[in-house]
Amino acid sequence: MDLITTTYKRIFIMQDNGQTLELADPERALSPQAVLNFYANSYPLLTTAKVSEGQVRNDRLEYRFDSVMGTKG
Repeated sequence: MDLITTTYKRIFIMQDNGQTLELADPERALSPQAVLNFYANSYPLLTTAKVSEGQVRNDRLEYRFDSVMGTKG
């Protein structure tokens, strides 16, 4: 029996002004936290964001950048 491995395309999702943005993976070797830091230069909202655990959906691995700005607790 042969093993088949699948590499999923990584997508990073964030909310900005009520719009959902899908950000491409700048470099597969980067950790999700490093990708967050990479995009924080372009999207200041991400400087206070957290990375969610990746979930496989529609044959891709989706990570969400969830901003904690403006929340209490």
